[in-house]
Amino acid sequence: MGLVVGRREAVRRGWLHRIAVTLCRDDRGRVLVHRRSKHLSRFPGLHEVVVGGAVNVGESYEQAAARELAEELGARCRPRLLFTFLNRSGVSPHWLGVHEALVPDTVVPDPDEVAWYTWLTEPDLDSALREWRFTPDSHEAFTRYRAFRGAQS
Repeated sequence: MGLVVGRREAVRRGWLHRIAVTLCRDDRGRVLVHRRSKHLSRFPGLHEVVVGGAVNVGESYEQAAARELAEELGARCRPRLLFTFLNRSGVSPHWLGVHEALVPDTVVPDPDEVAWYTWLTEPDLDSALREWRFTPDSHEAFTRYRAFRGAQS
């Protein structure tokens, strides 16, 4: 069995770890975009197109994604795992499990995690991705999400 360490230690040592993220859509097809709290240690104040965090030991990607949605947005829903990939952008390399979920358009974000949020159409999101400062995971995850969705149609 491998050594089990927390995310902070894995990042510090540059070791692979697992992250679960969810692209949230409302019933009109818009995508939730949020700005991270300025108090967070990683990427404070940057925008994100996904919601998520570390996968705990013994936890599946889906369980972690559901937990993170509840913690960060107060949303209780079932995210659907679409794909995983080895992401080398950001602080350290990690396996990223990308999910999609239908989320109520009224969420209750945790102010320690989320400073602000809005719902954007995909054309508006394309503009925002060019003009606003996003986390590295956001660009990579959304690009791969679009390719995945295109391959499915």
